[in-house]
Amino acid sequence: MSRARRLVRITWVICRFRLDDFLHQVRLPLPVRLLLLFAPWHLFPRNKVSRGERLRLALEQLGPVFVKFGQILSTRRDLLPEDMADALRDLQDRVPPFPGEQAQQIVEHDLGKPVGELFRAFDASPLASASVAQVHAAELLTGQEVVVKVIRPGIEKVIHQDIALMYLLARLLQRHWPDGRRLRPVEVVADYEQTIFDELDLQREAANASQLRRNFPDSTLIYIPEVFWNFVSRRVLVMERIYGIPVADMAALQEAGADLRILAEKGVETFFTQVFRDSFFHADMHPGNIFIDASNPRDPRYIAIDFGIVGTLTPADQTYLARNLLAFFNRDYRQVAELHVQSGWVPATTRVNEFEAAIRTVCEPIFERPLKEISFGQFLLRLFQVARRFNMEVQPQLVLLQKTLLNVEGLGRQLYPDLDLWRTAHPFLEDWMYQRLAPPGLIKTMREQLPDWLEQTPEMPQLLHDALKQLTRLESTNRSEEKVLTSLRDEVSIAASRHRRYWLATLCVGGAVVVSDMSTLEWFRQLPPSSWILVAAAAYLLWPRRNETEIKAEHDR
Repeated sequence: MSRARRLVRITWVICRFRLDDFLHQVRLPLPVRLLLLFAPWHLFPRNKVSRGERLRLALEQLGPVFVKFGQILSTRRDLLPEDMADALRDLQDRVPPFPGEQAQQIVEHDLGKPVGELFRAFDASPLASASVAQVHAAELLTGQEVVVKVIRPGIEKVIHQDIALMYLLARLLQRHWPDGRRLRPVEVVADYEQTIFDELDLQREAANASQLRRNFPDSTLIYIPEVFWNFVSRRVLVMERIYGIPVADMAALQEAGADLRILAEKGVETFFTQVFRDSFFHADMHPGNIFIDASNPRDPRYIAIDFGIVGTLTPADQTYLARNLLAFFNRDYRQVAELHVQSGWVPATTRVNEFEAAIRTVCEPIFERPLKEISFGQFLLRLFQVARRFNMEVQPQLVLLQKTLLNVEGLGRQLYPDLDLWRTAHPFLEDWMYQRLAPPGLIKTMREQLPDWLEQTPEMPQLLHDALKQLTRLESTNRSEEKVLTSLRDEVSIAASRHRRYWLATLCVGGAVVVSDMSTLEWFRQLPPSSWILVAAAAYLLWPRRNETEIKAEHDR
């Protein structure tokens, strides 16, 4: 489909679902306003559903790339109005599969062998079909059951076209929608562009899965399927096939007798373990990617799939985040405000007392209440609104973390509505901070950094010499700059002094002429004594004095 046809299709969908209501038509150019005013869709009855529902339906009509965009957009509650975020949260991938023969051709092309030589069995009918890929069941020659994930053919070209059109629409919204600048739609599209192109590289996803599997060996919290690296390429990924109950299937979980309270608490522990212990977390934990292993109902565990999106934090971000959360849990709002300033998340000029009071207003209502009575999403939204008042910018490294925490809240609310998210997380964070700051943690950190210190030791004398040399040069430069500034000050002072003396001399000579009241020819002969006194004063003022001559000589040297 050409870009022109695609643009016509998008325009038709926008018109059909009256998305023009999002635009501030007064700000639009006159031809566009006339087009919107006399457009033929006014002949059809207006759909009475909400604007969020209209946006969701439009994205579904536009296809898988826009559906995926809507799913990601629904997690940006820091930018999106509440009603729209709630509507987009209900988006599901309703994507028809592409032919199994095409999937087989991609596998054979990328892995370099016929399917019959790679697998004992390969099912051409897909198990599942999503926005950018679909999954087929297969069996390795060893008898191992696996799934084969294959990127949709031609999807990269479609994504490039749709991303270009998204940027066009985003710029239009940013310019003509009343909330456009605040919600920064161009920035949202840029984030989505990076995310979806990362998901097109299945080698990256395989590496993410392998890292998570190493982080949770033989864990009772979560199971990560094994990656078979001999069958991995940019467009093909072969992983261990897992069997579990979808986390959204509450009836099946209850029939299996799974302890839902334990499962909800494990979800919180798994999240904080990934974030603080490993600084590497699964950032796409929506219900479609989470299954439950209920073979031991009293101690169930999670099974995760789809590792295209992961998040990381720097040690500094980890520490600030943990201290912020602990301060929240302890209701130490003063420390929360101070930590935001120390971390640079809000400007250094922020009035801490006012920021502390604003945070207290947001946080106090949510404590000591079960999860079923509060919405962490609402709390985050209000916190972002408060922080925005104090010029806090959205922290890119925390966006995925916020999104994942919202997913964890959703899972907890679904599994065990009485879960207290705060009391579950508090002990874990305190233990992590203790292990990090207590002597064993400090010794571990020193042991980890010791090889780097030893490697740099031979270079220390030269580095010290270079540093001292730079300091010497800096001092010399400062002295030189100070001398130049002193010289400029002296020259300005001399010029000002001369200027004053010239004006005084002129006034004195003029005064002498006025006092004399004689003709020009007789002026010198007829000058009265008082005039001669004024002329002598003018000569004195114009004569260079000793200190000025000395200053000039010093400047010349």
